[in-house]
Amino acid sequence: MKNSVYEYRKKNKYTQEELAKKLGVTRQTIISIEQGKYIASLPLALKMAKIFAINVEELFNLEEGEF
Repeated sequence: MKNSVYEYRKKNKYTQEELAKKLGVTRQTIISIEQGKYIASLPLALKMAKIFAINVEELFNLEEGEF
């Protein structure tokens, strides 16, 4: 699964720590999501989209053959 969390976090000028606090997760979780090592749960993905004021599909995309 491809994601654009890093790009939107930078665009909105959040540090990993700031975004983690807003989402109620650890900084390590943000790092893992940005690196594609962890797939965010649906509630977490929706919270991120709400913080960035975008649709969840703009943050997370399934690549061909993933479903």
